Amino acid sequence: MRRIAIVNQKGGVGKTTTTVNLGAALAMQGHRVVVVDLDPQANASLHLGVSAASEDPSTYQVLLSELGFGEAICETKTPGLYVVPSNIDLSGAELELANALGRETLLRDALEEWEEANPDPADYVLLDCPPSLGLLSINGLAAAHEVFIALQTQYFALQGMGKLVEVVALLKRRINPELLVSGIVPCLYDSRLRLAREVLAEIRKYFPGQVFSSSIATNVKLAEAPSYGQTIFEYAPDSAGARDYMRLAVEVMEQLELAKQAKAETRADSVFGNGSGSIVAAHQSSLSAEQEFEDEATLPVAAPQESEEQESAHSEATVNNQNVDQDFDEDPSDDHWAAQPMDDFPPPRDLMIPYRSTAAAQNVPIIRAEELPEPAPEAFGMTDKAAENASKFHEE
Repeated sequence: MRRIAIVNQKGGVGKTTTTVNLGAALAMQGHRVVVVDLDPQANASLHLGVSAASEDPSTYQVLLSELGFGEAICETKTPGLYVVPSNIDLSGAELELANALGRETLLRDALEEWEEANPDPADYVLLDCPPSLGLLSINGLAAAHEVFIALQTQYFALQGMGKLVEVVALLKRRINPELLVSGIVPCLYDSRLRLAREVLAEIRKYFPGQVFSSSIATNVKLAEAPSYGQTIFEYAPDSAGARDYMRLAVEVMEQLELAKQAKAETRADSVFGNGSGSIVAAHQSSLSAEQEFEDEATLPVAAPQESEEQESAHSEATVNNQNVDQDFDEDPSDDHWAAQPMDDFPPPRDLMIPYRSTAAAQNVPIIRAEELPEPAPEAFGMTDKAAENASKFHEE
């Protein structure tokens, strides 16, 4: 189960929109997705059409240990997509939990208990963090294994990236050693603006392996969908925003396959030495290529049609060859041709089969060239003059 926290201390950069629509896209691909709303404004919950009153199950009750994580999960209108909603009560959680023991890991503990009680309960848990680096965001980062940074392609958003990465590194050292930044999602991207293109180029320069190739372009449908309590795939499935988030979901799923491959290479390196992992991966790819080649080679191929004369000649040649093979095998005159037991193969060099002519193998007398009769000139279409010259040449 992948636990992914979508964070940025700056507001209005597309965190909630990305969390909800990425979760919906993954659910449409057949995955079980749980969205955890950690924002007291409850924007992710409203985006999914879920409104939690004070007495309803919510993340507030989970953090205060009043409910288990599984008991707070609510269904949405998208099959396979669930949400742990939030409400305004969550805004007072930081004060209420100020003196709680282990307050930074309350959500992680609840998630682990839920996972132990229900093996493999979901494929993805997406944590929508508030626009701050307070206790709620720290709980989300402590519970996650990965971090996706939603980044607006503007100067101020780029300036805050350094501080955010420092906070993630600090949490990795002190609270969550498994935490890593595995993705940066460029949001509200307008390719017509030179500033947006420059900011995106800078992000790709400093984080070359983490920026997704799918940028979320500015799209009015993405802004309209929350007011109807729908995902972009419900509100405008043919819009550019829906296409962007579906492409992003495909990249997120591909990350898992790449991580499995890298893990296999690392394991091979630790067992067989450095560089063995890539060799194993190359060997596996070559085996796949060989299998594809064998599959193509075993496809039925239509044999060329033969005429009656060719078929008759082919049958006659086959019978003659069989007779020759039979005579060859039954010839007892040469001891070297006696059958050898399979245990003796491959034979040593001094037992290699000696060469002998085909004529000797068929017991056919060898005829020398001088014993052949002189051919008639008419057989080669010679004129009388040419035949006379050939005779003189032969006599000389």
